[in-house]
Formats: sequence, structure tokens, C-alpha cells
Amino acid sequence: MTSLFDPIQIGNISLSNRIAMAPLTRNRSPGAVPNDLNVTYYEQRASAGLLISEGTPISHQGQGYAQVPGLYLPESLEGWKRVTSAVHAAGGHIAAQIWHVGRVSHTSLQPNGGQPVAPSAIRAKSKTYIVHEDGTGGFVETSEPRALTLDEIPGIVEDYRRAARAAIDAGFDAIEIHAANGYLIDQFLRSNSNTRTDAYGGSIENRTRFAIEVVDAIVKEIGAERTGIRLSPVTPANDVSDPDPQPLFNHLIEKLAAYDLAFIHVIEGATGGPRDNIPFDWAGFKAAYRAKGGNAAWMVNNGYDRAMAMDAVASGRADMVSFGKAFIANPDLVQRLKVDAPLNQADRATFYGGGADGYTNYPKMA
Repeated sequence: MTSLFDPIQIGNISLSNRIAMAPLTRNRSPGAVPNDLNVTYYEQRASAGLLISEGTPISHQGQGYAQVPGLYLPESLEGWKRVTSAVHAAGGHIAAQIWHVGRVSHTSLQPNGGQPVAPSAIRAKSKTYIVHEDGTGGFVETSEPRALTLDEIPGIVEDYRRAARAAIDAGFDAIEIHAANGYLIDQFLRSNSNTRTDAYGGSIENRTRFAIEVVDAIVKEIGAERTGIRLSPVTPANDVSDPDPQPLFNHLIEKLAAYDLAFIHVIEGATGGPRDNIPFDWAGFKAAYRAKGGNAAWMVNNGYDRAMAMDAVASGRADMVSFGKAFIANPDLVQRLKVDAPLNQADRATFYGGGADGYTNYPKMA
């Protein structure tokens, strides 16, 4: 019987266990440049089979939150090289989650104070985090976006390709395409955020077009074996919805089967919320992918505890499980799960500042 703690091969990476650290936005990188805190934070958690970085914008336009590290400045890439070197020295592996937030942004975060971009000019009923002129931070309503023109879309696909290459050159072992949680790719997928009438809107085929173009460009640049993708079929995060997500996401996952990706990372239920009261056939979703020949490692996420994670892997329902908040306060989460030790509860005061431990008085295991 397969165990959560058994090694696994994903793409061209040999992982020591089937536990991943989920991407966790931390707002700790002024100027979009990773610093000493980022280095320590990831190095401490390198016992995870795979670390997935916080969402990392592919361009200045892709920024949606203050002090999030990017992949588009030379100094940002130098900062990431320090992170990846530290993780590798500690025996770990790390993927960069590459990100464009689309409409989930604010004019103060955009180049020259411009409008955020989106598939359609529909404002998200959501908030984002900015730093005010006096240095204080806070959450504010997202700004009104403008709809991307047809001739702009290839340039954004190119930004994804360029960012994927930059991540690999900075020492990341793989990349994860952020296609979840109501950000740009997800905005193209959902009917409430995409009301276009051209080749990128309307039908399911058209609404999945942008996602597939991004995947195709990245795979051609860095190889499918170093590429993963994160999906959230039913989450309402950042004001996205679709009246019938099953055929939409089954179509997308069948398209993805044509690419021999390293992993598919699925958020089950509402991100950070309910798992079981939102209708969706998760087993059928995975089966649709496998039926088309898709072989990527199947990674699941959202509210998993030790027992749930062990059962998911042992039953074959999943190949890997990612943990988010539990990793914030438990840098040694893998060992704690292995011996069934108690977990520290995350201290929200440390989420976006404070020390890398994620816990005010972090007690190490005996």
C-alpha cells in the first residue's frame, strides 16, 4: 500500500515524500525582491517532497498585492536564486507558482497607475492588499479593470513563457501555472467574469483557449516534465463562478491530458472553505483526465489533515497532498505528520510579517 511518506517521481524530479507545501502569499518582499526572510522561510520547510512558492507575478501588470516577489526584475531573480540554492542545500525541491492576477489588483500596483486587465471589464467584488504612502498596509476594493484586446493576449502568453524560463534559470525545479482562485486564467474560464464574444469567450472551447495557449507556450519552453498547473473548479474566490463547472473543467482537464505534465494540483471545494457541500464529481474529473491518457501526478488540496491525506494516497485517489496553513506554523510538518505529533496553530500576526517560523513562540519537536 502506498504511503504519504513514500517517494514519488513527478516529471523529471524524484521527491522524497508525497507531501507538498501549497503556495502561500506572504507579502514579505518589498520591491518584488525575495530577501533573507524568504530564504529562511523556504529553507526551513525543505523536508516537504515539493515546496510550491508563493504566487509570483510574471510581469508588473500581473501584480495584484503589495510586496509580492516577482519574476520580471533582474534583482528579483537574484533573490530567488538565493532561495532555490538554500532549498537545494537542505535537500529539498521547489516549484515557482507563476501568476497573473488579472482584475484582482489596484491601480496603485499597476504600471503608471493604469487599470488592471481582465477578459472583460467586470470589476471583481473582492479586495487586495496595498501599502499606503505612510508605510501602513491594508485591504482595499479592487479597481475597475479594462478588457484585454485581442492583440494584447499573445503578449501575456509570452510573459508566461518568459517567466517560466526565468524561474528555471533561477534554479527552480519546476513551475506551477496558477489557473485557480479567480485570477487571470480562471477569469477567462468562468462565465461570470468572461463575457467576450470573440475566440476567447462564449463556448467552453473558447473560454479554455487562453489556459491551453499558456500551457502550450510553457511546455515548449521548459518541457512538460517541469510544468504543473493548479485548478479550483468550484471555488468562488475573488468573485468567479460558473453555473455548470463540471463540463467546463472536464473539457479543460481532457485538453491538458495531451501534455505530459508533471502534476495537476486540484483545490477541492471552496478555497480555504467548505469541501463537501458544493456539487462536483471529483472522481469523475480525475477519471476524465486519465481516460484521455493523462499521466501527471494528481495532487489534492483544501483542509486535509493527517488521516485524510494518508487515506487519499493509500486509496489511490491522489498521488500527493498539499498543505497550506499547517506549514506556516510547522516548518517540520513532514516529521510531525510522520510520527503523529501535535501541530502548532498558526498565529495570524506572523502571516505577513514577523519571523519565518510563523508562530510567535515556535516550539520545536523534542
